[in-house]
Amino acid sequence: MHTFLRNGLLKRLVLMKMGKGCGRPKKYGIKVKLKTLLNDRESMQEAESPVYVQQGIKIHYRTLDLLWKPVGILIRFVLVDHPQRGKIILMSTDLNINAIEIICLYGLRFKIEVSFKQALRALGTYAYHFWMKNMQPIKRRSGNQHVHKRSAEYRNTVRRKLAAYHRHIQTGVIAQGLLQYISSAFPLLVWNSFGSWLRTIRPGICPSEQVTVIAMKNCLPEFLVDSSEQSILTKFILERIDFSRAEGARLVA
Repeated sequence: MHTFLRNGLLKRLVLMKMGKGCGRPKKYGIKVKLKTLLNDRESMQEAESPVYVQQGIKIHYRTLDLLWKPVGILIRFVLVDHPQRGKIILMSTDLNINAIEIICLYGLRFKIEVSFKQALRALGTYAYHFWMKNMQPIKRRSGNQHVHKRSAEYRNTVRRKLAAYHRHIQTGVIAQGLLQYISSAFPLLVWNSFGSWLRTIRPGICPSEQVTVIAMKNCLPEFLVDSSEQSILTKFILERIDFSRAEGARLVA
């Protein structure tokens, strides 16, 4: 796990005591406020910024392996001082990853979040709650459901729903990958089929998944008209298309 650390958690960090003494050895040492260590520039190393689209920018960082009391394990903390983005503290549960790799992985967070939002809004990839419609509703934070105490039929239903979850998400991921391929391989064709002035066309930048989805919807009537009636995909779409929507109305026309 890689993430950044909030200021409210700094007071709970403690050092592991390595020395030996009388009695049972202490597991925790003195508290350490990591935020104060960001001001110690002499203890930091300098390196090129590993964040994408950043060239010629020098950052200062420091790596500390500390024992964090809430989880009771060693955590690798990376203190970073960026000349443009300011100071930040990153943390990782994997002690085998060095500081530069942790900074690089955290720099990909923006791309991951944007991809997740596009998958959710453009395709509904993670909108899978309708799969549980016929199952017994439970309260939030109700704890263990004790599914093993239910009937075999109910347990099989749960397994079938979970399998549907996985297939639904994997299908959405594949569809998103196809949209990204179409966007990068045929950007001019996508923009020509988009048919709206609500997006600015920027040369050198591929259209988003949402723009590609709209362009494909606009081309759907022409695709169905030109396709063979024996096509399995054509039959599948015609059986499920909503003629009350824009693409369905154009198909009827």
